Amino acid sequence: MAVHNRDVAEILNEIADLLEIEDANPFRVRSYRNAARTIADLSGNAADMVERGEDLSDLPGIGKDLAGKIQEIVRTGALGQLEELRRRTTPQLRELTQISSLGPKRVQKLHEELGVESLEELERAAREQKLRGVAGFGAKTESNILRDLERRKERGGERRFLWVEIEEYAEPLLEHLRKGKGVGRLAAAGSYRRRKETVGDLDILATCEDSGPVMERFVSYEEVERVLSRGKTRSSVVLRSGIQVDLRVVGEESYGAALHYFTGSKAHNVATRRIAVAKGLKINEYGVFRGTHGKDAGGKSSGGKEDSERRRVAGKTEEEVYEQVGLPYIEPELREDRGEIEAAREGRLPELVQLDDVRGDLQLHTKATDGKMTIREMADAAQKLGYEYMAVTDHSKRVTMAQGLDERRLAEQIEEIEGINEELGGGFRILKSCEVDILKDGSLDLPDSILKELDLVIGSVHYNTNLAGEKQTERVLRAMDNPYFSILAHPTGRILGSREPYDLDLERIMKAALDRGCYLEINADPARLDLDDVHAKMAREMGLKVPISTDAHTATSLGHMRLGVAQARRGWLSKRDVLNTLPWKELAKLLRR
Repeated sequence: MAVHNRDVAEILNEIADLLEIEDANPFRVRSYRNAARTIADLSGNAADMVERGEDLSDLPGIGKDLAGKIQEIVRTGALGQLEELRRRTTPQLRELTQISSLGPKRVQKLHEELGVESLEELERAAREQKLRGVAGFGAKTESNILRDLERRKERGGERRFLWVEIEEYAEPLLEHLRKGKGVGRLAAAGSYRRRKETVGDLDILATCEDSGPVMERFVSYEEVERVLSRGKTRSSVVLRSGIQVDLRVVGEESYGAALHYFTGSKAHNVATRRIAVAKGLKINEYGVFRGTHGKDAGGKSSGGKEDSERRRVAGKTEEEVYEQVGLPYIEPELREDRGEIEAAREGRLPELVQLDDVRGDLQLHTKATDGKMTIREMADAAQKLGYEYMAVTDHSKRVTMAQGLDERRLAEQIEEIEGINEELGGGFRILKSCEVDILKDGSLDLPDSILKELDLVIGSVHYNTNLAGEKQTERVLRAMDNPYFSILAHPTGRILGSREPYDLDLERIMKAALDRGCYLEINADPARLDLDDVHAKMAREMGLKVPISTDAHTATSLGHMRLGVAQARRGWLSKRDVLNTLPWKELAKLLRR
């Protein structure tokens, strides 16, 4: 049974969590987290490397010991060390780490000082205001924990996966099904197709004359843990990863209508059906039919006799479905009922940005701080992607865990970059930059005397993240007052599934960015995707250009640009809305304040 990179990374991250709960050496903890990130960022499969006999210790951040453990995971699907750590830590205590306001260190502290061992005990302690008596906790943290617990209850324990995690399982499954006998058209639908940043489950549609062979191929797939249901036109399984997958077989004449219906969103479909009703049409997953007899626009059809008695006027393609309601084709990323129907009707749909439009990457890291490769190695990788430029944005000194650069070391890096640029001869440009911490008072972590030597300055918040909204907003605005400030990195600081956004007035910050000639990025790291799609659209409506950056720490992570582009598309961004679709000379003018 195949072991995916995500499986390996999850085991290594869980070991790091459990070691941190046990208050293990922080450098040991960090080595597991770095190894997990390296494996997660691989373009190929670690299991294939093991099968080919490649030395995993050649990978950045992975020594002989960790390489051996990864081999054990690949060959057995498990790791003895993790089982031992789990025996020493209760499942309830491990569950606490899933609360976004808590990390393993905080879990360990609450367990040690208050005896908290479960979600129920955590909620009781928070409601009794006991948490604020623990060093490092306060009333705001207590409130955030209660909020996170409520959200968890509202979700009913539903597990959501990062889009890129779903992709790792969806694409091999789709390829497996394509090889099945008689399979015609095949596509993944749902929130996966709309490129939402997190996905709950996976819907797959297929056409074929005989559904039997493809259904058999589906339920017998090696990654299937259990079969929930099996039928002629629909089957449902749960993969070993915990992802539920539904496969539906539809007729060729209904494929477009089914793809539209199951892609969603529900709100978009209801809005589309409402237009159809007004035109005397009915849209469902089987097609577009003439005559609704006053049916509710939100109603669901059985596809039985009622539809068979009507005349099908469209359904083979999505374009046909939209054409019948007087609309042009609407890209899946826009289908959230956020004005796309009106824009389509009025001919205002944007021509969405594409990956090929991007000319360079404006945030990446090297071995000088917490990256895994040299400047030259990252430059070689960027050139292979067809880029014209890249910005080296290693951390400033405040980020001590990453051995951030002080003024002297940054000056040395500037000199190194200038030397490499001279060697490259102008065909590709490495931009001199730095990810400079925004300190609590809004000042920048490095003096203007060195910042003025840079092509651009990336400002970011890494510490004092729990400030009240007004203070956090003022902090960022003061940083943006610095004449050398260029781009606010990962603006809200969120980590999907584990850390909530900072309390910020983003609309106010965007207006200030427009006034000052600054920008807010879309960070393409799959766990960040920050700005989110709603705020990316807000920036577009204000006329504020948005850079898309990968925050890459390895050459492979440069490939995350496609995730940032997908997020930009969900935010309605066109090529002209994205800062780094510009050639360097035009970009330099905009960055000059």
